Amino acid sequence: MTAEGSESVETSIPTPEEIGPLILPGGKVNPDAIRKAYELAASRPPESSEESAPLWRVTFRLQRDLGTRLDKYITSRVTFMSRNQIQRLIESGSVTVNGSAARSATKLRSGDRVDVLVPPPPSTEIIPQDIPINVMFEDDHLVVLNKQPDIIVHPARAEKSGTMINALAYHFKHRTGGGLSPVGSDDARPGVVHRLDRHTTGCICFAKSEEAHWKLGRQWEERTVDKRYLAVVHGRFAPTRREADGVEVIDEPLGPHPSREKGYREKQTVRYDDLGKPSTTIARVRERYVRPGVPEFQDREFTLVELELKTGRTHQIRVHMAHRGHSLAGDDMYGGRPVPLDNDDPFDVPALHAALLAFEHPISGESLVFSAPPRERLAALIGHLRAHDPVRIEAPGAVPLARFGL
Repeated sequence: MTAEGSESVETSIPTPEEIGPLILPGGKVNPDAIRKAYELAASRPPESSEESAPLWRVTFRLQRDLGTRLDKYITSRVTFMSRNQIQRLIESGSVTVNGSAARSATKLRSGDRVDVLVPPPPSTEIIPQDIPINVMFEDDHLVVLNKQPDIIVHPARAEKSGTMINALAYHFKHRTGGGLSPVGSDDARPGVVHRLDRHTTGCICFAKSEEAHWKLGRQWEERTVDKRYLAVVHGRFAPTRREADGVEVIDEPLGPHPSREKGYREKQTVRYDDLGKPSTTIARVRERYVRPGVPEFQDREFTLVELELKTGRTHQIRVHMAHRGHSLAGDDMYGGRPVPLDNDDPFDVPALHAALLAFEHPISGESLVFSAPPRERLAALIGHLRAHDPVRIEAPGAVPLARFGL
């Protein structure tokens, strides 16, 4: 189907009666019609059960010299995708200009033909899977888990199963009944109030009712939730302003890494431009470790740090500590290194644990406080480092380590 104007657009499957005009009066592309065309194409099942959902193609032909970047142009026309998503689409070869591969920065000129091949949206169906979970609390409105390592919270691009959401779907269906809040279902994130990284263990909360979800979300947004983490970091972490009492407030804005090269797209960094969002972490030194017999130029010193989050940015603790020159042990994304243990199985994932979570019950108003000791591997790392006369620091405002089984 083709529409003409100062630009022309061609897309597959839908007819004008289904989506409306592709070109608005004045000759500009109609983004709403483009969205409807995609949604209709994505909703139509494959012709046979052996086929996957069809890709959707849209073609733009420029009839005047725009002189704009390719990624910016497509983002303004295909408005249901973010600029980052468009850039990834271009990098994957799913966008061509005049039949040839292009770059995000390619400048568009009169007569150019831009072909965009868009994959179908990911399925939002949650398949119950019998994955072990550790339930700390559950009622009709919420459930709190002690998250195990090496599992993501909800389905994402390449991870359609094996998530905590799949595990909870099975738990509700076969054990307790109920289900997750429908808030977030459109993005396959039902009930998700907050997230933990794949290898971060510890306390995490999910909403079971819609009312609870909104009220919990408000507590997170208003920063009334007490979130404490334990991390093992490289080196002798020494607060710069209050070294005597072992407390430092790290207040550095965070945003996406400017490089879009492979290996950097998921990273965050300290940014002082308009993409940096306010991010605050309170770091409290709890224990210092020195491994005897290890040369100073190797990983000889480590610090156990308690971290209180005042905001909840992606990778906030990992980036803030790396920015201070003390990457988390095992965190190779942000400069951390594996730590050899006594059993010759090195600790090689970010040494981070959500040790305490405290908030008000969204319905009853009751104060809820949950704490969890470090899980097996992190406990083994701490035990290994503690074998060499650790120095304990009683930092003001810290939670007693005995509460975490330490």
